[in-house]
Amino acid sequence: MTSIPSKSGYAPVHGLRLYYEISGTGKPLVLLHGGLGSTGMFAPIFPQLAQGRQIIAVDLQAHGRTADIDRPITYEAMGDDVFALIEHLGLENTDVMGYSLGGGTAFRLAIQHPEALDRLVIVSTPFRRAGWYPEVLAAMNQMGPQAAEAMKPSPIYKTYAQIAPRPQDWTQLIVKVGDMLRKDYDWSNDVAAIKATTHIVFADADSVPPSHVAEFYRLLGGGRGDAGWNGENMPKNRLAILPGLTHYNIINSPELASIIARFLAPPQ
Repeated sequence: MTSIPSKSGYAPVHGLRLYYEISGTGKPLVLLHGGLGSTGMFAPIFPQLAQGRQIIAVDLQAHGRTADIDRPITYEAMGDDVFALIEHLGLENTDVMGYSLGGGTAFRLAIQHPEALDRLVIVSTPFRRAGWYPEVLAAMNQMGPQAAEAMKPSPIYKTYAQIAPRPQDWTQLIVKVGDMLRKDYDWSNDVAAIKATTHIVFADADSVPPSHVAEFYRLLGGGRGDAGWNGENMPKNRLAILPGLTHYNIINSPELASIIARFLAPPQ
């Protein structure tokens, strides 16, 4: 993150030492990074998100400063981990924002622990595995030891090697994330069960086709008809498709931060 956190630590959560950073004051916003990332993934947009809020950024299982344990990496388990962290920190009336892998984690948190959050932001995450483009699924299928070695010259590995408590676990992380991403899932029936007011955000050149995005929004209650002259039929949930962006750079976009800040702002 771009500012020095006012507090950081490790929460004892389901056998993990789950790393977190807290900055600022105000209504809590929990940030969940994308696959193979860490809290620093939000650095470009952190100043906009942090205005008037308490930000809690988390390193998920085996990512960043959170060491791995003898447990598969799953969206469901990570959702439970984040809920346990929220309880550990005594947070109330919490908003949660997740990007990509973190978006899937936020989704499961909202379903498994609906009492834990007020507003939910899901960025660049489909609600079923088949929602990814075929070429993205093909890349996920290749995530294993060879991919781990090939990624070592990349910036994402260099960041991992600098902050991970056990950099030698890199291959294990890639294998476990690959195992998770190859597992089929379809959360269609869960979407309508989300109680938190929800904003889904995608890039117009995302790894998810616009047809899936439209289906996601419809399952959330949107896109079913005209909102009315005075907006009397406006759905409570929101959709944004940001132009000129991809799955890989949307998280750095000031436009993303601006949209999310407006969504999370208290009613006037």
